[in-house]
Amino acid sequence: MPSSSATLISKCTIFPDQKSNVKTLKLSVSDIPMLSCQYIQKGVLLTAPPISFDDLVVFLKQSISTTLSHFPPLAGRLMTDPDGHVHITCNDAGIEFLVVKSPKVSIHDILCPGDVPNCVKEFFTFDKTLSYSGHFKPLAAVQVTELVDGVFIGSTVNHAVTDGTSFWHFFNTFAEMTKGASKISKTPDFSRNTVFNSQAVLKFPPGGPTVTFAGNEPLRERIFHFTREAILKLKYRANYGRFLTKQTNSEGLGKLRNDSWKSVNGETNGLSNGKVKNSNDEISSFQSLCAQLWRSVTRARKLEITKTTTFRMAVNCRHRLDPKLEPYYFGNAIQSIPTFAPAGELLAKDLGWSADLLHKNVVAHDDGTVRGGVADWEKQPRLFPLGNSDGASITMGSSPRFPMYDNDFGWGRPLAVRSGRANKFDGKISAFPGREGNGSVDLEVVLAPDTMAGIENDAEFMQYVSAIV
Repeated sequence: MPSSSATLISKCTIFPDQKSNVKTLKLSVSDIPMLSCQYIQKGVLLTAPPISFDDLVVFLKQSISTTLSHFPPLAGRLMTDPDGHVHITCNDAGIEFLVVKSPKVSIHDILCPGDVPNCVKEFFTFDKTLSYSGHFKPLAAVQVTELVDGVFIGSTVNHAVTDGTSFWHFFNTFAEMTKGASKISKTPDFSRNTVFNSQAVLKFPPGGPTVTFAGNEPLRERIFHFTREAILKLKYRANYGRFLTKQTNSEGLGKLRNDSWKSVNGETNGLSNGKVKNSNDEISSFQSLCAQLWRSVTRARKLEITKTTTFRMAVNCRHRLDPKLEPYYFGNAIQSIPTFAPAGELLAKDLGWSADLLHKNVVAHDDGTVRGGVADWEKQPRLFPLGNSDGASITMGSSPRFPMYDNDFGWGRPLAVRSGRANKFDGKISAFPGREGNGSVDLEVVLAPDTMAGIENDAEFMQYVSAIV
């Protein structure tokens, strides 16, 4: 891997091209816990544009200015009032815009097999910046990096201001404006009259919170690609693997497989024998993938059989509430679902057992559960405990449903999605859609070096991994 020799060419502040008509937005019960998390860092790798890099920079500055007019909170700053409530002041203070050149880094260097190269971390700014710092720093930044044969457009956004849904809404709109759209296609909803609005106050020490995980541990980071076919096989195994030892004749097994594949393709809600009756009974493709990862990472960590392991998933609550939030509600509308299992039992049982644990927790997270989580937080306001303090946890973030590849800046879809240093620790996983779509998934896996080596040699896991298309 060549040295990137990244050079900062320029840095400036970009302001919205129209004054904000939104004054202030109070942080919600879902926003406030993220103040100890680092800024979100995500971006896209693109081929070289058909115009000069300098002209591209001009267009990007214009389009991000227009985009900020539709997302005025991102051009604001955080403010804590005398009662301790934290607000976004939409004061048009602007965001940072950086231009960087990396003349020794090529598209191939970024996409090469193996660990994600360190040069990717240089595509983002505000490294290790906690979201609480939005009181005196911009809430967002955009960095465009020129490569040997392409460009990388990265965005860094305060995590107390956006979750993944809102981040990609903003980023998609940025691409849409750059491509030449005359108006925004999906308008953000800035309402705050939701279940997440609260009078509860989280008190911070002088200077604000500190990060909740160690930031100096040795880590490896890899992208594992799973095709649609591989994930369907995982889903089949999670839902119906328990029948394989019972139905030994080829005719029975063939019918089972046929019914299962129809089910995962949406042609039927279950088996004709009534074992699976509807979609709420069926373990999803993503839950099946998560369960396999949980098993393989736990095996690679070589934990004591009595050690309790945790698989934590972030879920979007917008559609779980009754009435539902607007799909483009702007802010954080997420909660964390932890699932627990002793290491020995997790590995002794089959994939369907662990996948069913995850499935039942996700299905149970309905309107009542969301509201119960809000009430529990109000009784004891606290920060989100990001990290792996017990050495036996996995935290799944992001989502393969996010429209990460719906970002045509004017000359084609991205080649890849990558992230920066933010919020990474042993056991942090981020799910991205595969570039080819159609149900494929990329997992960005961050693990201790020994654990990563363990899953690379785990045949149960690696049989489902393919080369990235």
